[in-house]
Amino acid sequence: MIVELGHYALTLALGLSLVQWVLPFWGARAGDSALMAMAAPAALGTFAALMTSFAALTWAYVVSDFSVLNVVENSHSMKPMIYKISGVWGNHEGSMLLWVVILTLFGALVALSRTLPERLKALTLSVQASVTIAFLLFILLTSNPFTRLDPAPFEGRDLNPLLQDIGLAVHPPLLYLGYVGFSISFAFAVAALIDGRIDAVWARAARPWTLTAWVFLTLGISMGSYWAYYELGWGGWWFWDPVENASFMPWIAGTALIHSTVVMEKRDALKVWTILLAIVTFSLSLIGTFLVRSGVLTSVHAFATDPERGTFILLILIFFIGGSLALFAWRAPMLRQGGIFAPVSREGALVLNNLLLSTACATVFIGTLYPLALEGLTGDKISVGPPYFEATFLPIMMPLILFMPLGQTLAWKRGDLLGAAQRLIWAFAAALALSLVVAAVTRRGPVLALVGVGLGFFALAGSLSEIVTRSWSRGMPLATAWRRARGLPRSAWGTAVAHAGIGVIVLGVSATAWGVETLAVVRPGETIAAGPYTLRLDSVTPRTQHTYRAEVARFSVLRGGVPVGPLEAERRFYATRGMATTEAGLMTRGLGQIYVGLGEPDASGGIGVRLYWKPYVLLIWIGTLITALGGGLSLFDRRLRIGAPQKARQRTKAPVAAAPAAS
Repeated sequence: MIVELGHYALTLALGLSLVQWVLPFWGARAGDSALMAMAAPAALGTFAALMTSFAALTWAYVVSDFSVLNVVENSHSMKPMIYKISGVWGNHEGSMLLWVVILTLFGALVALSRTLPERLKALTLSVQASVTIAFLLFILLTSNPFTRLDPAPFEGRDLNPLLQDIGLAVHPPLLYLGYVGFSISFAFAVAALIDGRIDAVWARAARPWTLTAWVFLTLGISMGSYWAYYELGWGGWWFWDPVENASFMPWIAGTALIHSTVVMEKRDALKVWTILLAIVTFSLSLIGTFLVRSGVLTSVHAFATDPERGTFILLILIFFIGGSLALFAWRAPMLRQGGIFAPVSREGALVLNNLLLSTACATVFIGTLYPLALEGLTGDKISVGPPYFEATFLPIMMPLILFMPLGQTLAWKRGDLLGAAQRLIWAFAAALALSLVVAAVTRRGPVLALVGVGLGFFALAGSLSEIVTRSWSRGMPLATAWRRARGLPRSAWGTAVAHAGIGVIVLGVSATAWGVETLAVVRPGETIAAGPYTLRLDSVTPRTQHTYRAEVARFSVLRGGVPVGPLEAERRFYATRGMATTEAGLMTRGLGQIYVGLGEPDASGGIGVRLYWKPYVLLIWIGTLITALGGGLSLFDRRLRIGAPQKARQRTKAPVAAAPAAS
């Protein structure tokens, strides 16, 4: 009965979405406030219906209802409860349901907002409902999670062992909150194009939603990176896998979008940039959804392999991307010129930022999709791996990080390049000095790694410089400077913290150049060394759990002959799925980690061991958390909470003056 209720709620959500799509749009075009007011209750009702549906599917997993095909294929009665629940979205049908639930969650939050102009709110919810309708039809017609089996089997086939990890309980929801959250930015952009009113009011309305999606996407990518690092056993934190890139591209475009909305809000400029980036960012999210679910990729991340599903998503992709770009092409010439600024200004620096980020995103896009397009057109298969991305992406990002502290130091409208550079002299000197210390201590390593270390320190020092410059002047007591710093807008602190987080990430990535890897076949009692650490294999013993059996290798970690502690690594075999996995052994030492991955045993009783010493590797994920924290601080800026000023609201009632686009 509960399963049928979930299926009914899914159908009900489709009907409510149709109401949310048609009536508010009609009301906005006719100037009917009553019809526009239907948007909010319809959005809330759609969200409630989909939450009911999702709760019903979760209940089927919790009680192991094997009359539901989706539960049979992705669960097991002996599986721990946390993995029963996370298994709800560890498959194609359940993850698509979660995708739409989050889509309508953002719609419900917009519906509850009291600071949005009535017309913009109605059109935004109408556009978002059209996306909801498309994906609900996709679920109901090709990916129904409530399909019944008769007779029901006694036991399920279990979840993919690689996904039976706490990371799966966290990574997909965070990623979807980012991925799908950009649908609101997209809906705001399309609504503004339909209405023909794009100004600072629009930018302030759209910016918090863009920031929210960006923060969650940052956390989702970070969690996914760390999960792949410790779960897949290969010791890397990023492989430029096409599905990894599918989440990274919206993040890059979303980063450019955030900076562009700042200029539009403060200076009423870069309108074309901002609207186009809002469309492109969500379009890249849709492309990522297509890559994961169309069957064109074979990956641990990919779910569906049904061509029918891939064709359906491709049609959705063509409709929304093609339609929004066509609307943009029609409306773009009507955007009037905004604020004028000199090339050397904070606006100019943000334009350069957007150009570099867009180019970087394009390199990732080409490297990801070119092999697929070539295979589809000619049948030839090529591999585009890390060397391509390191040769194209990194040279673009290095000048971006170099200019990042300089850009935030320039004044709005017209800046003083020499003055900004002088204010950053001490930051540059500190970064150079610290880089020389690192070079003296390591005495080896690629030159580019040292350059990266310098850029990371410069980004950190430059972020601190911005706060110091705005809150302290020569001769000022520290207590006064501290009070002024506390009084700075939270957006200023958010910018500084986010940029500092990027610097920390760059330091962590650069430090990987000094990692050490050792491969060997080790027998009990023998040792293997990497960097300053030596591991002695003490024993290899079997272990049996409810859903798998494992071989556990126990090591003693020593440094200079002195015991540091024990470390365990495993090889598991899941009988139900017939799959073997590895569980890496990790020991954290400061900001570095000792990493052990197990290979196959040999006939002599030894076992293959892949041992790494990774100094400062944790800076990569600490940096992402700092960056996300910076975005979160900006979200609590007072300006984003109180909405647009009254004068700006009145100005939105005037028609758009036709003029060539200059922003």
